[in-house]
Amino acid sequence: MSSTAIETFDLTRYYNTIPAVDKISFQVQAGTVFGLLGPNGAGKSTTIKMLTTLLPVTSGTASIMGYDLVHDPAMIRQRIGYVPQLLSADGDLTGYENLVLSAKLYGLSRSSQSQRIREVLEFMGLEAYAHRLVSQYSGGMIRKLEIAQGVLHNPAILFLDEPTIGLDPMARKTLWERIQEWRKNFKTTILLTTHDMDEADRLCDVVAFMHLGKIVVLDTPAKLKATVGPHANLDDVFMRYTGTSVNPSEYQNVKQTRRTISHLD
Repeated sequence: MSSTAIETFDLTRYYNTIPAVDKISFQVQAGTVFGLLGPNGAGKSTTIKMLTTLLPVTSGTASIMGYDLVHDPAMIRQRIGYVPQLLSADGDLTGYENLVLSAKLYGLSRSSQSQRIREVLEFMGLEAYAHRLVSQYSGGMIRKLEIAQGVLHNPAILFLDEPTIGLDPMARKTLWERIQEWRKNFKTTILLTTHDMDEADRLCDVVAFMHLGKIVVLDTPAKLKATVGPHANLDDVFMRYTGTSVNPSEYQNVKQTRRTISHLD
């Protein structure tokens, strides 16, 4: 089996005449955590949506677990999990019912559905809330459920788009402990986007900074910080290579949107 989980080749996506993602090429090694970082509008979410087969590619391609993104989308969908930035769980259903829907979408057999659902609920610490409506969940509980939906079929690769946005520090810490434990147990490859540079520094093996649809620099957090200075952090790297910073008001708007639609406490 190849040690490369994801490889892109000049991956490009245009909206009309504007390149949202412009000929990006990178590799993600199996079992690692790879971070796509950059300001809003840099092309991170568009990249994830192409890699998860949700958006067609304008040009270029990618290999996901050895399968061609353009020619083998069905094979890729069986091997990946995806947790989008905005709310995906149905608040009018219970946590268990949401997972039943996910099990059907992933094609899990009836004989294995109940056991797998119980396993992910227990792992994410949600077994006591399985039959409560999701609209009554806290923000951290909703995100745990969405992660549970994403890993229900034990994917080789898990795509996380801003997984902790809008969560308080304790909820973020708890969520990442669960994700890291899952990764350790099942050797899952993770590709994530985040605005939180401390989070990226702490969790990612490799990060790529995107700006205006292009990858401007890619390396380990430690090596990137070393190019800026002995006391640099990833915020400094962000500024150095993109010439910009995360817009605080814009970021807060994203966080508030998620709080509102998720009915966070």
